[in-house]
Amino acid sequence: MLEVFDFVRNMSFTAITLRLCFAVVCGGLIGVEREYRRRPAGFRTHILICLGAAMTTLTSQYLFLERGLFTDMARLGAQVIAGIGFIGAGTIIVTRKQRVKGLTTAAGLWTAAIIGLVCGAGYVECAVFATLMVLFAELVLIRIEYKFARKSSESNLYVEYTKAECIQEILKICREKSIKVNGLEITRHKGEDNENRYHAVISVHVSHNSSLKDFLNSLATMESVVSVEEL
Repeated sequence: MLEVFDFVRNMSFTAITLRLCFAVVCGGLIGVEREYRRRPAGFRTHILICLGAAMTTLTSQYLFLERGLFTDMARLGAQVIAGIGFIGAGTIIVTRKQRVKGLTTAAGLWTAAIIGLVCGAGYVECAVFATLMVLFAELVLIRIEYKFARKSSESNLYVEYTKAECIQEILKICREKSIKVNGLEITRHKGEDNENRYHAVISVHVSHNSSLKDFLNSLATMESVVSVEEL
């Protein structure tokens, strides 16, 4: 540990104030990025979680060092790490396209809580470094992730059509557009007009040279296709 921060590690009023301020700053820096991206948990949420976690550690130290209560100082912090999950779960949603959103925000909340515990313990250099690493992951590594994500994607398509041979035409279009079919599931039932209706769920791999939107438009213009959508 750096000796320059030794004055923050005692239980004086100044040291406690600085620890809480560090928690506010670290939580705020992480929250600003989430606020900018319009995520459910933003600036104030991250500050409150980080500050609350810091107060938890401070309370544990106070009970042990100042009040002489021989208790496990890590117990309250452990409850924070486990309990923060219910807040993180509230930021996770599943969209209509069956895609999960909010995992990064939930992970950020969990990390902010731990950074708060670190600030409360007076381990300032660790809290600052961890905050910088979180910002690096959210601001820099996300661009690399998006770069690879744009090159290829997996999608599930739902297609409803009236003629059995229509599926052959759909597969033909897939080959023409260099779209790889990973899975195909077809069901049949009687429609309101007593005619057969076919439902197909197609798992496709779309390369960066292909446009999924154009592919969906091509299917929608087919005469036998009743509806088509991405799940």
